[in-house]
This record gives sequence, C-alpha cells and structure tokens, in this order.
Amino acid sequence: MAVPFISEVKRTHTCGQLTAANVGEEVVLFGWVHNRRDHGGAVFIDLRDREGLTQVVFEPDSKEAHETAGHLRLEYCVGIKGKVLSRGKNVNPKMKTGEIEVKASDLTIFNRSEPTPFLIEDNVETSEEKRLAHRYLDLRRGPLQKTLMTRSKMNTLARSYMAGNGFLELETPFMGKYTPGGARNFLVPSRLNPGKFYALAESPQLYKQLFMVAGFDRYFQIVKCFRDEDLRVDRQPEFTQIDVEMSFVTQDDIFTIIEGLLKKLWGEVLGIDIPTPFMRMDFYESMAKYGNDKPDLRFGLEHVVLTDLIREHGAAGGVPMMWDAVQDKGIVKAMVVPAEKALSRAESDKLEDFAKQAGAKGLARAKVGEGGEWTQSPLSKTITPALRQAINQAVNAKTGDLILFQFGRESLVHTVMANLRVHVAKKLGLIPEYGSGGQWKFLWVVNPPLFEYDEETNTWAAAHHAFTRPHDEDVQYLGTDPGRVKCHRYDVVLNGFEIGGGSIRLHDPKVQSEVFKALGIQEEEARVKFGFLLDALKFGAPPHGGIALGMDRLVMLLTGAESLRDVIPFPKTKTGTDTMTGAPGDVDEKQLRELHVRSVPLPQK
Repeated sequence: MAVPFISEVKRTHTCGQLTAANVGEEVVLFGWVHNRRDHGGAVFIDLRDREGLTQVVFEPDSKEAHETAGHLRLEYCVGIKGKVLSRGKNVNPKMKTGEIEVKASDLTIFNRSEPTPFLIEDNVETSEEKRLAHRYLDLRRGPLQKTLMTRSKMNTLARSYMAGNGFLELETPFMGKYTPGGARNFLVPSRLNPGKFYALAESPQLYKQLFMVAGFDRYFQIVKCFRDEDLRVDRQPEFTQIDVEMSFVTQDDIFTIIEGLLKKLWGEVLGIDIPTPFMRMDFYESMAKYGNDKPDLRFGLEHVVLTDLIREHGAAGGVPMMWDAVQDKGIVKAMVVPAEKALSRAESDKLEDFAKQAGAKGLARAKVGEGGEWTQSPLSKTITPALRQAINQAVNAKTGDLILFQFGRESLVHTVMANLRVHVAKKLGLIPEYGSGGQWKFLWVVNPPLFEYDEETNTWAAAHHAFTRPHDEDVQYLGTDPGRVKCHRYDVVLNGFEIGGGSIRLHDPKVQSEVFKALGIQEEEARVKFGFLLDALKFGAPPHGGIALGMDRLVMLLTGAESLRDVIPFPKTKTGTDTMTGAPGDVDEKQLRELHVRSVPLPQK
C-alpha cells in the first residue's frame, strides 16, 4: 500500500540534519536526487535539499521501493521513508550527515526531471549565460543556496537590531516624481495622466526626510531601489539597501548605530568581532593617498603627491611633461613598488597597457639603482640630480624599488593611480582577486566637498544631493568659492568598496536657498523640482540625517562572492537583460497607445 506522503506522512528532518544521535529512528525526507549509484543489488542515492545531503540506500528486501529506485535519475523530486543506520567505519567526512545513511522502506516520485542543461554541482564549469538562463536550476547549487540563506539571516539580524534600537520599519513609494540629481532614473509612463511619467525611486531619500518632518524620529527600511546606470561587478539596475534616517542626531550618532549593525552582522554570521569605532579619514587625505574615496586599506602602496615638489623645482627640474602638467593646473603623483615585490621588465611594461586602458596616455616609471640613480627610464636622461634625489626622498624609494608616475588632469590622475594601485596589489598577491582574504578594513571617509565642478558645462553640481548640510564655517563661501565648501557627508568603506553613504541634511531654509543659488537653481526652478520637500521643511523640520547601506554589496563581501550576480536571486546580465524571462521585452502597439507612448526605432548605422 502506497504511503500517503505529504497529506499524512510529513517530513521529519532536512537532508542536512541527521547525525549518529538519530540512529534507529524512522524518518521522512523530501528532496532531489543529487546522484545515484547502483551497486548490483542495492541502489544508493544522495538526497539533497537546501540544508545538505543524506545518503539513502534501497535494498532488495524493500521490494517496491527498490524497484522504483531503479528508475530514479538526477534531479527527480522524491520523498522517502526509512530507518537511520550507522555507516560504521565508512564515515564520509565531507558530508554533515556522513556518519549515517537511511535505509529506505518507502519511496515516492513527486516529479520526474528531464536531463538538466548543466550538472547541479558546487563547482560547475558551465557559462554564466547558460546558468542565468536557467537560474531556477542554478539556484539549486549548494554555494548559491548557502549565500541566499546567509542573506536571509542578515535581513533578520538587521531588522532585529534596528527595532531593538528604536527604529520603525516604514515603507515608501517605488513610483514618485522625477527629481534631478544622483543617478539616472527609470521612467514609467502614466496611462491615467497622458504625457506624464513616474520615476522609479533610486532611493527613498526625499520620503525618509518627510518621515522626520512627520515626527517618526527613527526610520529604517530594507528596500528595493532602481537606477538606469551602466552595470559593473558591484552594480545592478535594481538593488537593495538598508535605508536609515534619524532626527536630533550628529554625524557621530549615526556612525555609532551603523557600526553596531555591522558588528552584529559580522559577529552573528561569521563569528568575527569587528573592532569599533571604525577608523576615520578625511576625503582629501583619501584622494591624495589612494586616488579615490573608497580606499582598500588591506595593503600599502600609497600614493605620494609630488605637485608642490615639481612646482618648487620648476622647468629647471628637467622633466618638461611634469612641469607642463603643473602649469596646466594638473597634479603629479607617484607610487612605489618595493624591491622585495619586484616585477620583471615585461610585467612593468604591461602596467603601461593597464594604465592606458584606465584612460592614461602612458605610464612613466623609474627603477632605483645604487646611489639613487634611475634606470630603465627615459626620465633619467633629463631629470636633474636635485629633483631625482628630492623625489626619491619624498616617496622613500630604496635601491631596487620601482617608481610609477602619473601626471595631468587631477581627476584622471587619481582614477588611473587608484586602479593601478589595486591592480598591482593583486598582481603581487597582497590581496586576492576577490574576497576578503581574511582581512576586514572598515573606515569612514568624511568631510568631502559639497560641490563638484562640471568641466563640460562649467557649472557646479551637488556631489551628493542638494540637501546636504555644509560645514557651518564654510557657509560663507557658498556664493564666492563653492569648491571650498565641505559638508557633513560620509561614506562607510570596506576593503575598497563603498558599502554605505549618507549625510546630515539641510533643514535651514536660508542656507538651503544659498546652496540652490550656488547650483544655479533659481527659486522658481527649485519650487518645480523640490516644492513638496521645501514646503515640508518650513513646518518645524527637526535636524536630521541618515545613511543607506548597500545590502547586495554587504552580502557579496561577507560571503566572499565574486560579483553581485552571485548574491541576488534573479539578477540581470551585464547588459541589463534577464535571459531567463526575456526581459526587457517587446510590447504591442495597443499597449503603447494606451500609455500615449510611441516607440521610435534607432537609425541604421
């Protein structure tokens, strides 16, 4: 008589749960056939669910189950009932359940499986494109299931921590009004309002400020956000962030809350005690030493800015290209590759190719010989001994060291040198290609500029958003020297990744007006773009500030995943497509007419 699995006979354990303590028990397991072995009588399978594997044996004395087991194939979805037996000396140390096996008395096949397009195994060699096209199968693999289970645990821990610290979990709309600033928005046409568009929220920024005006005091949300940006290893068009806003706080209060949250996540998930408070670094120090505002502090290879030194020696220093860069308001930077980590001549030459890929025209370099002489460098032919000695001293170069130089426009030099620093570190084995390598270097980057200068339009733009509070002592420069204004904005950084960013907000209407003027936004334009928030700030808005942590990046770093696609259940490809569902897809003309939208094909090239 068939056993009524599911309706009456319920699962008793998962496939990763049974141990020697369960020997002799009758158990019921559900799962998928991970592999099958026929030993000329007994049939063995490893049964898999999200918790692990259990070996199941079908002996001829259980005639019906044994006969059915002969028809099992990989990925069949089955249920079994049986008794837990000890494996004696045949323990499999690679399995959590390796001490036991289940001798099955009953077997049912819930569903058969066609041959899968790739094997469901931990280290699959199938292309990512094929795996994403069959993501529901890819997600059966152990590493991905473990990652998503970790992500689920992190969500639970975050909610528990925030609630325990007095935060309310409140929701905000996905569809709102487009407001300029930040990333490019996805636009959604409104059928009921012809010619009008919603914007998918790139963050809940304005809404969470309204929560503060409304008096909710402490808000958080684990929320989906949307940005129509070019993709990379740590960016997806839709992503998740832990969004936080607090009233009546300073920057330090926000840091304390976030450090506590990260400490809890690393402690509960990895068993690692993260030291707090985190190190703090001024934005301009970060740019000077590392070329960006998200430095990886697991290794050295710091940059040295030589601009003033070149200016001091002038054209007489013998390096015309460096002098020209300084004269043209550019900068000069250097980085030393130490002799004990020596690169071959061929490897050094390849660094120039890397620099060019990052946007540089080339890469000047010099090998330091005995007595401080430079070799393997065209610079050695013209540089004066005085400038060469001054540079060696400034970068603390020793015999055998390789000095790498970059000079020109400041933003480009920083970018090239930042990328080069990380590239060299990986090449020298100072950090792994991905993952932490067992090191966790958290820090806060603070006191950045409020504005960025747009060289194409010759105007100032908000570096973060127009509602970031400037330093009180810098307010005087809003109308005269915007580039000098620092602000209460901050990023929390881990191992070279920005994992969160936020700011103390502006709640003073007078200063807000001056910020708009510096951005070239007149009162009428400000009303059109931000009127609802400006109105709200007039009604007793409290001092407030907040931050958003990138949940996907946190999971990626904590689990050691190679990319964001490995920590998001159903990610998009590098081109923003979903090969599994075919999104984005076509719509018919009737749908477009209902939305009052016309699709115009691109001209043929």
